[in-house]
Amino acid sequence: MPLTRHGETSAHHPAIRDNPVPRQERASRDGQDPPSPRTHDRFDDRTPGRQAAPRHDRAAPGEPEREPEPAPGQDEAAAPRARITRRERREQTRAALLEAAERLWAEHGIHGASLDDVAAAAGLTKGAVYSNFAGKTDLLLALLEYCTRERIGTETCSELRDTSRPPEERFQRAGAAYRRRLEGEQARLTGLLLVEFWLFGMRDYAAGWRIADWYAECRDNLARNIAESDGISPRDRATLAIALDAGLAFQHLLDPDRVPAELYGTAMRLILGKD
Repeated sequence: MPLTRHGETSAHHPAIRDNPVPRQERASRDGQDPPSPRTHDRFDDRTPGRQAAPRHDRAAPGEPEREPEPAPGQDEAAAPRARITRRERREQTRAALLEAAERLWAEHGIHGASLDDVAAAAGLTKGAVYSNFAGKTDLLLALLEYCTRERIGTETCSELRDTSRPPEERFQRAGAAYRRRLEGEQARLTGLLLVEFWLFGMRDYAAGWRIADWYAECRDNLARNIAESDGISPRDRATLAIALDAGLAFQHLLDPDRVPAELYGTAMRLILGKD
């Protein structure tokens, strides 16, 4: 039984006993809208025998979110897109950090931009950096792979492996492909980063070994597509090819008029031979 003030019950309170006021009228006197009858029954989960309706728009644990179906009459293109998975979000975060590090470290140097600067440029926090990379060296090596993938030797090597063409034509096409690869702002950024990677490796002993291992892996991959000739092993030829690829790029980007990129084809003919 509800209590009134001073411990009196509603049955003993004279104002309530003699002149009860309906709940809706009391609400109107207080300036409130009267409650709708029985509206609470629809939302009261404690009602015996009632259970919440099952949700069919949620994915099972471990599965990506399902894309909700468009409402009747709704254009399929206007339907809300599915939420990205945790893996996709992580890949987007890594890509944003790598792109920010590429810009900052190319323009300001690796020692000229901290991890805080990289995170801020990517619109993220420093915690996002350490959630995806062990530290600055790990980010640097990931960036090395990210920026030079299919840029050092790979694209031009595909021209050299085209055995359907005569050797001289293959070398000419390789030189033209190399020139195209050195055009544009991206080539300048890649050249700057390669210099920064080398400088960082020369100054940091542990990082230097990891960068050296990366170059060794590049030489091994390239050597698989090179035959031995004139007593020069495929690995040695691959070493010369990568040195030519990077060294000629540095000179051409600095002085394109006096160091034409097409010299790459001539140099590769001397390194690899005519066959």
